Amino acid sequence: MWPLSRLSIAALGFCSGVSAQSPYTNSSDSNYFLPNTTGVRLQHGFETVLVQPYGYDGFRVRAWAFRPPSGNEISFLYDPPLEGPGNSNAAPAGFTYDTTIDGSQNLTLRNGNTIVRTFSPNGDNVTNVRFAFYRVDDDGSESLLTNEYAPIKSINPRYYEWTGAGYEFSAAFSFSTTPDEQIYGTGTQQDHMVNKKGMVIDMINFNSHIPTPVFMSSKGYAFVWNSASEGEMEFGQLRNRFTSKSTTLVDYAIVSAPVGDYDTLQRRLSAMTGRAPTPPDWSLGYLHSKLRYENQSELIQLAQNFHDYNIPVSMLVIDYQSWAHQGDWALDPGLWPNVSYMSQRVKDLTGAEIMASLWPSVEDASDNYATMQREGYLAMTRSGPGTTDSWNGSYIRNYDATNPDARHFLWSNLYEHYYINGIKNFWIDQADGGNLGEAYQNNGQSSFIQSLPNPISDALYHAGTQKSVGKLYPWAHQQAIEEGLRNATGTEMGTACDYVSLSRSGYIGSQRFCSMIWSGDTTAVWETLSAQVASGLSAAGTGWGWWTVDARGFQGDPTVSWSNNIDEEPYRELYVRWQQWTTFLPFMRNHGSRACNTQSAYTCDNEPWTYGAANTPTIVSYINLRYTLAPYLKAIFAQLSLTGRAIMRPLYMDFSVSDPNIVEMTRNNSNYTTQQYMFGPRLLVTPVTLPNVTSWDVYLPKTLTGSGNGTREWMYW
Repeated sequence: MWPLSRLSIAALGFCSGVSAQSPYTNSSDSNYFLPNTTGVRLQHGFETVLVQPYGYDGFRVRAWAFRPPSGNEISFLYDPPLEGPGNSNAAPAGFTYDTTIDGSQNLTLRNGNTIVRTFSPNGDNVTNVRFAFYRVDDDGSESLLTNEYAPIKSINPRYYEWTGAGYEFSAAFSFSTTPDEQIYGTGTQQDHMVNKKGMVIDMINFNSHIPTPVFMSSKGYAFVWNSASEGEMEFGQLRNRFTSKSTTLVDYAIVSAPVGDYDTLQRRLSAMTGRAPTPPDWSLGYLHSKLRYENQSELIQLAQNFHDYNIPVSMLVIDYQSWAHQGDWALDPGLWPNVSYMSQRVKDLTGAEIMASLWPSVEDASDNYATMQREGYLAMTRSGPGTTDSWNGSYIRNYDATNPDARHFLWSNLYEHYYINGIKNFWIDQADGGNLGEAYQNNGQSSFIQSLPNPISDALYHAGTQKSVGKLYPWAHQQAIEEGLRNATGTEMGTACDYVSLSRSGYIGSQRFCSMIWSGDTTAVWETLSAQVASGLSAAGTGWGWWTVDARGFQGDPTVSWSNNIDEEPYRELYVRWQQWTTFLPFMRNHGSRACNTQSAYTCDNEPWTYGAANTPTIVSYINLRYTLAPYLKAIFAQLSLTGRAIMRPLYMDFSVSDPNIVEMTRNNSNYTTQQYMFGPRLLVTPVTLPNVTSWDVYLPKTLTGSGNGTREWMYW
């Protein structure tokens, strides 16, 4: 037990450096890429399956029914990957192949240390051809990673169904698993789990739920289900199954690495889906906001207060409803009369950047509505006038992020109204697609018509329907800001970011944008704080290094009287604990809709000095500590950008080989493995997630280096 006093974080550093990364085979090894084939095409009745070597140690598999793909299908995978045999200028593989089989021949392909073979559960190799994937281990033996799930006389593991009037079909692909396999990643959910074994996850985005079909397995492989369609992920005891509700192409990729070598898996995954650029130095400091600062004078006064209190701050945020109408994508001039002056004044007082919120919604009172309606920039619904939601008495439609021209129109407004006036960072709120991203429609209306038991709107986009391409929407919304910022700054994708966006949603490869993802509008209670730790570790397993939270929770819990109230001591304690934890996140961000006993402004305060005189020194000390960590933060972000090496590192990433307890604790989602993590190579972090504690259990993992008993020498902070 470790006495904590007012500390919220058990931050431990170990004296020796992180163990060296596994040797990385390069394309100069003539034995690496065998056999030398561009791909194999299997014709199997109405079904065609294409298997291609993909990057290092990987294969990409695509399958379709009847009609061949056009080549213009939505894909979140790079072709070719960022790393792999050949060179960085290698031509895209497309749908090329040099070998054709019909299932009567045995097939074995090897790419590096991964092998794919065909087999038949009935032994006939004709009517039931299946695929199995193996890793070649250091001693030359082969380990089965997974195969298409094919018990004798069972339903086909590649399953297609036509449920509508059009050609698009639903597809369900099943793969074998074992009860002891552990699954990491899958985006973020509020489930307290790092190991997703046993979960069925709906692939539909909404507030605080960002399911993403990218995972790493404890067996030493990683998998990407490359689909923009809504669907499900199922991780059962014997079968993992992925479904797309509406598609014309099934597309997935698999790579392998030695068991426990998660850095190599992350490197392979990020070569497929994208590497994170490095963030601007200023963004690694303290980022402050609340719901909400109402006008120009209030924001300037906020900057003045940070200056007078001598508290460093790197960004101040203007939240939603700062516009006159939904879809203006401009500050209300009656409340923000001189944006360029305000931006410069904030910069002079604090050195801070400003971020402004934007929503995708457009109401007909906006000056932009008629133009967007005329040009086809607004999402429709499959029937009716296109209304997808409502807000504060106005029915609204979302702009179509999947339409390149609509993305350009959005950015042109942001550039004119914000960027050239000094606000160059953008908060992509309500970015989930369909409705405004809540779990109900008629947002902001009376309680009588909220939360009706109907599904999210089946919106119709430039790229397809909500069912067929709904998972593209948040990604394309991030893309809109990325395209605009890159054009405005004259920089290329993948290079260092000058400015950033903040998104409530994302998808496969969102890490390639200058965009933070945060965990959504969470409640301000202890259990929710605990859930955010596990959520961040799942984000890391998915490949999202740019991750953060609403520190202290966004909104109150109606069942807890003190929740979110800045004048109540129980919430002040939670606030301090939560704020301290954010010191050891990729981005340190404070935001929320606060309650208070005495309200002096339109919304209650949320500044570091408003939580009681006894707490202010602790809060400020951790903000200052964050700036002290700047060189370390820059170094771990540089590694993330260069190789995909995770910043928040679940304990299985570094200790599953050296410490059998870590494997078992992760299997059971023990608090030690859902609440502790490495922050870069040298800091072990565990937040305190219970009230009124003076000591906290911390598990110190065994490592392969250090003292004779197998435990690394640890030092306490």
